[in-house]
Amino acid sequence: MLQTIVRTETLLCNELCRINEDQKMALDLDPYVKKLLNARRRVVLVNNILQNAQERLRRLNHNVAKETARRKALLESGILLPGSPSK
Repeated sequence: MLQTIVRTETLLCNELCRINEDQKMALDLDPYVKKLLNARRRVVLVNNILQNAQERLRRLNHNVAKETARRKALLESGILLPGSPSK
């Protein structure tokens, strides 16, 4: 979805530049182009933040699964875990 948004924004920016060059009457589209570029920068920034958060969550989930498997193996082997009630 992000690629679609960025691609659309790039196409809009290119189209605005082309229209600006084709117009006999010079329209000042530079502010709009700058707004689009700023929007693109913010979208890319948010995407990077979300990707980093997703990667951290993936690693956390992996570590939790690994610890769960380790504890399950210890329980099945009959070894008491620290802090667990004795029988």
